[in-house]
Amino acid sequence: MNLPPTLQHLGWQAFFQQQLTLPEFEHGIIARVTAHHRSGYELITLQGSCRLMASTTLPPITIGDWLLLDAGGGFVRLLTRKSLFKRKAAGSQLAEQLIAANVDTLIIVCSLNHDFNLSRIERFLTLAHDAGAEPLLVLTKMDLCADVDAFLRQVKQLDAMLMVEVVNALDASCSSTLQHWCKAGNTLAVVGSSGVGKSTLVNTLTGRGGQKTAAIRVDDSKGRHTTTGRSMHFIAGGAVVIDTPGMRELQLTDCDDGIRRAFADIDAIASQCRFSDCQHVAEPGCAVQQAITQGALAARRLTNYQKLNAEQARNAASLKQRRAHERKFSKMVKSVKSLKAKKFSD
Repeated sequence: MNLPPTLQHLGWQAFFQQQLTLPEFEHGIIARVTAHHRSGYELITLQGSCRLMASTTLPPITIGDWLLLDAGGGFVRLLTRKSLFKRKAAGSQLAEQLIAANVDTLIIVCSLNHDFNLSRIERFLTLAHDAGAEPLLVLTKMDLCADVDAFLRQVKQLDAMLMVEVVNALDASCSSTLQHWCKAGNTLAVVGSSGVGKSTLVNTLTGRGGQKTAAIRVDDSKGRHTTTGRSMHFIAGGAVVIDTPGMRELQLTDCDDGIRRAFADIDAIASQCRFSDCQHVAEPGCAVQQAITQGALAARRLTNYQKLNAEQARNAASLKQRRAHERKFSKMVKSVKSLKAKKFSD
C-alpha cells in the first residue's frame, strides 16, 4: 500500500477536523481503519501503517472509521461517523454487523446479465439511504449486453433521479466515466453480489491489479467469491475506495428512513389512501392498489417494499430483545460482584 501524502488523500474532511481541538490535531495521531481482523485493526496514518489490538474496552470499530491516537499510538477515541453501513449478522445469529463507516458514495454494482435484479438493487438503495451515503448504480459488462437501454428503462422506474453509469469494468476508460465521484477526500464503497465485477472495477479505478478476480459461469452468470474481506484502496486522484465481498445475505435492521427514501413513490401514493393505516392489500379506497391496476406502479415493487418493512421490523425487534437480555444479565453480574465484595469486606 502506497502511503498517501495528505490526510485528504485518506478521506479526511472538515466534518472530522471540527471534532478535534488544536492540541489534539497538533500532538495526536489521526488514523483511519483500513482492515478489521479478529485480533485487531490495521490502521494507516501519515506516519505509516500500524495496528491496534482488539480489546473489550474499545467501542465497535469498522473499516473506514477515524481514530484519534496518542503520541505513543494508544487509543484515545473514535471520531463521530459521517455515515455507517450495517446489517443483521448473517445466519441465525442475533447481532448487528458493521460493514463500513464514513462512506460518501455507495457504488452498487450490478451486471447486465442474469444477475440483474431490481429487488436486490432496491435493497442496496435502502442500505445507502439509511447509512447517509449517496447511491450510485454502476451497471457492468455493457460489452456483453445487446440491449442496454432496456435495462436502463427498468432502473429509471425505481427512481427517475437515481444516478446510473454503464461501464465495461475491464476498460480503463471507465475510470474517466466515474471520475466525478473520485475526488480527493471522497470515500466510495463498492457493493454487489459475487461475479458482477466489483474487484475488476476497483482494479481499474486504482490502476493496479491488487484485487483478485475470477470468471463467471456462462450458463447462469453466477460468480465466485474472490474477495474474502473488506479492503481499502487509494485512487491516484485522491479518493478512497472500499471493496467488499459479495453478500449472499443482506438482512436489514432499523432502517425505516432508508426504506421510505428508497420507496418514496409508494409513500407518496399511499398518502392518498382512504385509510391512514392502509396495508395496501385489499382495503377499499387503496390508492396503491389502484396505481398497480392502472400500471403506474409495479406489483413487484410493492411486494418488495412490504417484504423489506417486515424484515427490518422483525430483525429490529429481535435485536432489541437480545440487548434487553444482555442488559439484564450484565446488571445481575454486577449485583453478584457487589454482594461478593460486600461479603468479603464483612
